[in-house]
Amino acid sequence: MRTIKGPAIFLAQFAGDAEPYNSLPGLARWAAGHGYKGVQIPSWDARLFDLAKAAESRGYCEEVLGILSQHGLALTELSTHLQGQLVAVHPAYDLAFDGFAAPEVRGRPQARQAWAVEQMKLAARASRNLGLTAHATFSGALAWPFIYPWPQRPAGLVETAFDELAARWRPILDAFDEAGVDVCYEIHPGEDLHDGASFEMFLERVGNHPRCNILYDPSHFVLQQLDYLDYIDIYHQRIRAFHAKDAEFNPTGRQGVYGGFQPWAKRAGRFRSLGDGQVDFGAIFSKLSQYGYDGWAVLEWECCIKDSEQGAAEGAPFIANHIIQVASRAFDDFAASGVDMDTNRKLLGIG
Repeated sequence: MRTIKGPAIFLAQFAGDAEPYNSLPGLARWAAGHGYKGVQIPSWDARLFDLAKAAESRGYCEEVLGILSQHGLALTELSTHLQGQLVAVHPAYDLAFDGFAAPEVRGRPQARQAWAVEQMKLAARASRNLGLTAHATFSGALAWPFIYPWPQRPAGLVETAFDELAARWRPILDAFDEAGVDVCYEIHPGEDLHDGASFEMFLERVGNHPRCNILYDPSHFVLQQLDYLDYIDIYHQRIRAFHAKDAEFNPTGRQGVYGGFQPWAKRAGRFRSLGDGQVDFGAIFSKLSQYGYDGWAVLEWECCIKDSEQGAAEGAPFIANHIIQVASRAFDDFAASGVDMDTNRKLLGIG
């Protein structure tokens, strides 16, 4: 067993135009002040990071790591959630997602997809230059509009969607393999990879690619009413990144899992700050430790009630208090009898 690293924090929800949130040095100082030991950087935010430069310049990467090191911080992963989303976009979402792309490719779906693929390949090289072993992203979605179909789906529709999704991602996974970095898909509603079954469909189509892995976030499983502890038992070998995010599900006679038309505070399923929801983090940290997960526990703050500053301040000690220093020896070593193999055979009646 190995010990989980942390606490760390995903900077995407905190970056802004005012100090200290508008620069990497400012956010590094802020995160360290709250007790974090690592940060996950959103690669699309030019206020914090230059992805293209990081892919080409080890000197720039050393500069980034140096800024973090000055504040006692490590870089946990880069994130390409927005770019990964654009690898596969159903036409129904063209306008909604167009703003994620560079201005020069907006309004041109094929150019936008090519841009997204190149962004992912830049992220592979940048992660290698930064000495990282895992990368956080989304899969994008072609089949999501048909998740609960009416009228019924035509035969073969989902299979065709996943064939295409895998074909788009396979060259990206190969690029990350060349860089020695795992692609960790956040299993998330709105993505074609939104639960265990859909991840397996994709994994099979990419030939069980060794770089096809999982970013585990239990909050999305609470909202789906999926067993997030059993998920660890099933997929622990593929879990290579971890977002610590809380959630709660309180169904009523008016709404349940599909209550997404309501504002967040009024939904049956809603995200909460760490410790304010229903996620059993004690059990999660125990299972991840049991299976030898030694990556980072990264706070992703999203809450419809609590202020982000309070959520960030409370998040670091919450994660730190849940990290298990795994045992270096068995608890019953004191009672070892010291018998040898010959004695063992005699005890079994086979001596």
